[in-house]
Amino acid sequence: MSKKIVLITGTNSGFGWLTARNLATSGHQVYATMRDTKGKNAEKANTLSSVENITVLDVALTDDQSVKRAIDTILSREGVIDVLVNNAGYSMNGVTESFTTADVQSVFDVNFFAPWRLIKQVLPAMRRQADGLIINVTSGFGRISFPFATVYGASKFALEGLSEGLHFELKPLGVDVAILEPGAFPTEMSQKNNPGSDNSVLEGYGAIGDVAGKMMTAVGGLIQTHNPNPQEVADAIAKLIDSQKGKRPLRTVVDPITGEFIQAINQATKIQYEHGLKMFGMGELLA
Repeated sequence: MSKKIVLITGTNSGFGWLTARNLATSGHQVYATMRDTKGKNAEKANTLSSVENITVLDVALTDDQSVKRAIDTILSREGVIDVLVNNAGYSMNGVTESFTTADVQSVFDVNFFAPWRLIKQVLPAMRRQADGLIINVTSGFGRISFPFATVYGASKFALEGLSEGLHFELKPLGVDVAILEPGAFPTEMSQKNNPGSDNSVLEGYGAIGDVAGKMMTAVGGLIQTHNPNPQEVADAIAKLIDSQKGKRPLRTVVDPITGEFIQAINQATKIQYEHGLKMFGMGELLA
């Protein structure tokens, strides 16, 4: 294993926290981002900073200048960024009509525009060195849209779409793009239910509106029964980083509960997608 300079977002909890520690322990130099390192995340930032090979950066992922400062800081210190892990995410669940435009924008700001903002900033350096890896953490809900999780799913669909095209567009330039699709795990995000802000529409849904709550209860029950370990996601990210350049899979499913049908969708899509690339004169990108 060669030492990599790794930038990870959303490291104050869950997959990001575990991944940062995991990679640092393996000898990689990790730059871990989170918000408000002097305020509500101060204790977490201090704890993570005490780990050898981890530097915590206070970054607002929804702000162009904040992201640029972080990228410039890393490049000035290290000269390169080998790996970008877009892990930070925000979930909203509930009756879709109850989401305001501002609600939807807030989800997309974190789940889609923030990853794009970081990709846009790291790509010039990765292209110059003809080497790099971008891992975008999406979701099984980035492949299928379940009722009452539509806004979250739409944001992850968008990130999947961006990642899929970039995977083939950037590979000839020496930059790999990989998608990681976790299922339900007992993380802080999975335990939060952020409903829409417009409660005025809920009465019109009657008993159907209660299904959203039933879904969250069912997911909680599955997690309790199967007790999936979030470390599996951190390990999958480490495996992608250590895998051979140019041979990394486009999609990796980490879902011990319901991952089989996501895998089936991915396999069927892969066959038809590759056929489509050839039809549109882009078969050389499959090499």
